[in-house]
Amino acid sequence: MKKVPNKISLAAKRKRQPEYVLRLYVSRSTLKSERAVETIKQVCEQHLKGRYDLEVIDITRQANLARDEQIVAVPTLIKRLPLPLQRLVGDMSDLDEVLFGLDLRMRE
Repeated sequence: MKKVPNKISLAAKRKRQPEYVLRLYVSRSTLKSERAVETIKQVCEQHLKGRYDLEVIDITRQANLARDEQIVAVPTLIKRLPLPLQRLVGDMSDLDEVLFGLDLRMRE
């Protein structure tokens, strides 16, 4: 007899998907930072819809946060969750590298 999943078990499976907590440090005055914001928002909407928290931090306005995280270059993306913590530094224009860095795609 084949078991038919009910709505509760489907919801439980969705809840088990990892929640992503991301912080993107940028300097709004640079083109690389603007591109990084666009790319990361696109990745989140396409691959993490409904299961991510993205905070974009402009280091010119919140220098203390950048100092606390020891940010030395922008843009820098920090993936806090799911573990392990990871940092991606650069313009984020290589979509495959971004997906790999977020553990959303395996290297070929």
